[in-house]
Order: sequence, then C-alpha cells, then structure tokens
Amino acid sequence: MPSATAEPRVEKNVVYAMYSGLALLMDVHHPDRPNGYGLVLIPGSGWQATQVYGAGPIKDGGSSLFVYIPSLLNAGYTLFVVNHRAAPRFRYPAAVEDVQRAVRFVRSRAREYGISVDRLGAVGYSSGGHLASLLGVLDGIGAADDPDPVNRLSARVACVVAAAAPSDLAHFEGGDVPGPVAFIGMSPPNPQGTTQDPVAVATYRAASPVTHLSRSSAPLLLMHGDADEAVPFRQSELMFSTGQKVGAEVKLIRVPGGGHGFAREIAKHPEWPDVLGETVRWLDQHLKATSSR
Repeated sequence: MPSATAEPRVEKNVVYAMYSGLALLMDVHHPDRPNGYGLVLIPGSGWQATQVYGAGPIKDGGSSLFVYIPSLLNAGYTLFVVNHRAAPRFRYPAAVEDVQRAVRFVRSRAREYGISVDRLGAVGYSSGGHLASLLGVLDGIGAADDPDPVNRLSARVACVVAAAAPSDLAHFEGGDVPGPVAFIGMSPPNPQGTTQDPVAVATYRAASPVTHLSRSSAPLLLMHGDADEAVPFRQSELMFSTGQKVGAEVKLIRVPGGGHGFAREIAKHPEWPDVLGETVRWLDQHLKATSSR
C-alpha cells in the first residue's frame, strides 16, 4: 500500500510585530526537505482589507499567489506568508513598513528557522507584487539606534518574483482597480502637468518601485498577462525597460492572453510559459549563488 504524502507543517498566526496593540501576523510553511533559504510571500489584496471583527486576513485570502506555494515548498523553500496593514484604515507607507518589518523579523529568526540570514527572497502577486518589488529596490537600512534590535536589521531581499504587479502608481491608465488611490490616500498627480500637488507627486513617486530601480536593485523576475484589465501589462513593460536603462537585472515573462488571475488558469493553458518552474529557477539561481550582491 503506497504511503501517503506528508502534509507540510504550517505555523499559523506568528506575531512578527505589534503596532499600537495591533498584532501583525504571518504563517510559516515548512517544507519536508528544507533547502536552507526563506521567502517572504505577499498576497494580493488591492492594498485593502475589510475592517470588521472576524474578517479574514490577507494572508488567508484568495490571492492567486497561493498557486505558487506547492511548487515553492517542493523546491525546499521555507515560506513566510504575511498579513499587513491595509486601506481604508491604513495608508501608505504602512503596508511597506510592515513587509519590511516582516523581512527583519525573519532575518532575526534565521537560525531558528534553519535558513540563510543573508539570502532571503520575496514573492508577491498584484499589490503583493508591488510590495515585494519595493523590498528589492529600497535600501531597507535598519535604524542603528532603534530600541528594538529587530528594527536595526536590513529589510533588503536578495531577489524578487512579482506577478501582475503595479510599478508606477501615478500612471495607472486603463486599470479598473481603484487600489492606488485607496493605498496612497490622495489623488494621483495630474497627468497633463497642471495643478500639480507637490505632496502627491512626491508620495506617488516614493510609492512606485520603478522610481527606485538601479544597478544595485535585487534581481527581479516579472510575470504578467498581456490581457490583464486590472493591472495593465504596460506596468511590467515599464519596469522591464527602466531596468534595462539603469543596468538592473530584470526579466519579464509575458503570458499571452493571460488576465489578472492568470496563475489560476495555467493548468488550462499548456502553451503558456512555465511560470511556476520559471519562478523556482529564478529563486534557485539568485538565492543559492555563492557570491552575494
């Protein structure tokens, strides 16, 4: 009689920070055969969450990101699926601060989790891909004088996979998701250049990953359906072309005819790129490298 496959061990609701008495939670998924590397996973949510008692957290939601989890566990990665503060109660930069804190927390517990302290990756989908991208392009330097030793650690990751991710929040033409405005908490700068609000200009630039791309950015794999009506494909095209201009290592995989939730449709489209396999190969290439960036 064949033996049953063991279910991956999951630690639910690990507290990675407290914010004014509000617990920030993550779930830790342990692979059967760990490879010694960790990934922070950020589900998509439109940067928004229902603000009522008993509402399901982002980390338990229906994001397409969860399609990636079995392949990542099979490859040996220890996964940290995070919840973060969200609109309408919390605006930018709350979610960015939270995912940075999550990376710092994981780094502080690296020995406990049996993973490399220096080589953590990030994977995100939709708004989660936007936040994962920021983890790879921001310097993430910790505050040396912070009373919490976790906050003194770096929040920078060694590589990123971002699917269906926004890159330029100020130029979201064609998308049918009001998320950027809810996330930022103010209208975007006028595209015609009139009545420019300097605060809005500065905030939208700071919140857009494409603004921060440089030669020193973490290697970034982008995946995007070219029929995406929620986050236009040109958002990833812009990230890719800008990366080429500044000398960043960026790869774009186009999913022909794929919509915003293309990850849920891959089993029906054998002609599509192997997005799950490409994800694992990218992470293996950049996390298991012997030299650091």
